[in-house]
Amino acid sequence: MRNISLLLIALSFAACSGNSQNNNLSKPTNNMNTKDKVVKTEEEWKKILSPEQYEVLRQKGTERPFTGKYYKHTENGIYVCAACGAELFRSDKKFDAGCGWPSFSDVVDSSKVVYTKDFSAGMIRTEITCAKCGGHLGHVFDDGPTPTGLRYCINSVSIDFKK
Repeated sequence: MRNISLLLIALSFAACSGNSQNNNLSKPTNNMNTKDKVVKTEEEWKKILSPEQYEVLRQKGTERPFTGKYYKHTENGIYVCAACGAELFRSDKKFDAGCGWPSFSDVVDSSKVVYTKDFSAGMIRTEITCAKCGGHLGHVFDDGPTPTGLRYCINSVSIDFKK
């Protein structure tokens, strides 16, 4: 059963990775002031986060595709970091990319996320993490809708929703 789950995740990564190598992504500078950052020990994070949240947000894991609570979510509001509450995505920027994870075409503010090249899983991607707490959110690809052309592919467990 574990092998089937791993195979499904690998296939979903391939489907969600698009045709791009992310070479053309514009990576905004992170302007967040260090005094605004949330710094905790791993033991503190383990007490605050659920085991699944800890696995994804702190250990750069991923939830199984098509299972997250926000994948088909359509209410109006704002999505915030599940670890620190930083405002990350607006519902009007959410779209169905068919990849199994919530997808957004833009962030609330480019200073809210940090972009890092990710060479794991046998592909080149751009990881995004929360600028305030360093939590792993997902990846961004350059095959999204206009006007940004970006697709932020986010783990539901990494975000919460506020109406």
